[in-house]
Amino acid sequence: MKGAKLLMVNEIFHSIQGESSKAGMPCVFVRLTYCNLRCSYCDTEYAFQEGIEMPEEDILNEVSKYSCRLVEITGGEPLFQQGTYSLLTKLCDSGYEVLLETSGSMPIKDVDKRVKIIMDLKCPSSNMINKNLYENIEYLKSIDEIKFVIGNKEDYDWAKSIIEKFNLTDRFEVLISPVFGRIEPPTLSEWVLRDKLNARFQLQLHKHIWNPEMRGV
Repeated sequence: MKGAKLLMVNEIFHSIQGESSKAGMPCVFVRLTYCNLRCSYCDTEYAFQEGIEMPEEDILNEVSKYSCRLVEITGGEPLFQQGTYSLLTKLCDSGYEVLLETSGSMPIKDVDKRVKIIMDLKCPSSNMINKNLYENIEYLKSIDEIKFVIGNKEDYDWAKSIIEKFNLTDRFEVLISPVFGRIEPPTLSEWVLRDKLNARFQLQLHKHIWNPEMRGV
C-alpha cells in the first residue's frame, strides 16, 4: 500500500452515540490519537499517545464491517492530524452520515461541508479557555452544533455570555453538558430552566449505560 495516507488510530468501535442531537443512535466511532489540549476533566487521556498507524482505506474497511451509516470522528483532537480532512471526505463520499467532534482549538474551515461538526468552546474550569478559536464560529454551518461542558457556576455564566455575544442559539444548536462527577445534572438543569436558555441540556449517555471508565463504548 505504497503512498497510502496514514492516520494514527486509537480505536474503532460500534456503540450508542452519547452526546449531541444524535444521542441514542447507533454509531461507529473512529477515535484518533493525539491532542493539543489538556483539559482538567479529560476522560480520554489514553488517546494522547496510544494508537497504531492505519492507512485510510483500512479505516474505511473497518468502519464498513458494522453496517452502520452514522460515523463519528473523535479523539483526542482529530483535526490535529492533517489526514483527517481527507478521511472525512472519503466517508462522506461513501454515503455515511459523518460527525466530527472537535475541541474548537483547531481550524475547521477546510472540513468537508457535508460533515456535521460538534464543536466545543472550552469553559474556564477546563483550564483551556485560551485555546478557543472564536473565528471558527464563522465557519460553522446551520446544521452544526456548539457544546459547552460546564463544571461550575462560573463556567455556566461564562457560557451564557458567549452565547449572547455571538448570538449562538439563533444560529446553531447549542449543547449544555455537566462535567461528569463534578456538577449535579439537576443543578445545571435548573439554571438552564431559570434563565430560559434555548439550549439542549445533555448528559454523556454512554457513561450512564456502561461503566464510565470503560473504553470502546
